[in-house]
Amino acid sequence: VWPPLAPTSYVSPWIAKGEIVHIGIMTGAFYSVSTLLNQMIVTHYEGEEVNAGRIGLTLVVAGMVGSIICGLWLDYTKTYKQTTLIVYVLSFIGMVVFTFTLDLGYLIVVFVTGGVLGFFMTGYLPLGFEFAVEITYPESEGTSSGLLNASAQVIFGIIFTLVQGKLTTNYSPRAGNLFLCAWMFVGIILTALIKSDLRRHNVNSGITNVDVKAVSAESFPLIVLLSLNACLPWA
Repeated sequence: VWPPLAPTSYVSPWIAKGEIVHIGIMTGAFYSVSTLLNQMIVTHYEGEEVNAGRIGLTLVVAGMVGSIICGLWLDYTKTYKQTTLIVYVLSFIGMVVFTFTLDLGYLIVVFVTGGVLGFFMTGYLPLGFEFAVEITYPESEGTSSGLLNASAQVIFGIIFTLVQGKLTTNYSPRAGNLFLCAWMFVGIILTALIKSDLRRHNVNSGITNVDVKAVSAESFPLIVLLSLNACLPWA
């Protein structure tokens, strides 16, 4: 475990726990799929550029709905790790289904699987950010969010897009998607290994040294803003 940056800093232990990695994997995978979606669809459905754009729109709209619903579910159940892990697993399943149904020859299937994929992948993003803020408290939200964005966009987003694009061009869209599936499976393992230590909630509740799996309901506006931000790659 890395030593803390300062006596009250939780950034390094957070990185050691893999929080920054598993969120970066999911976000990077979403950015990669968003960037290469048109190429993947046109490979199997020639002349369907318009429908490729519509499928992208479906993914974005479903993602916005997923972000709001996942946020409401988190607020209602007051569980962080469980919700984050379940949505991660469902995103992985959605990615696997999308991978193996993309070349069936039925665009309606791609519309459905793309919508499901967007619902869970985008729905995960605000959950991951909120979970990170909880377990890194009293580190500022700006610090934790900045590290997450750096890992997601600069590291995982760029690398995943380049590698998947190369695999898609040289082999097939399935090869590129399987690459993302493998990394998302790693992200599931990392998520399962993270300890649910909700420091901010415990401080707000006046509780110390107790493993409480709950969170206050004050963060819904942030969830909505993050869900909208997650859709920016399509802008």
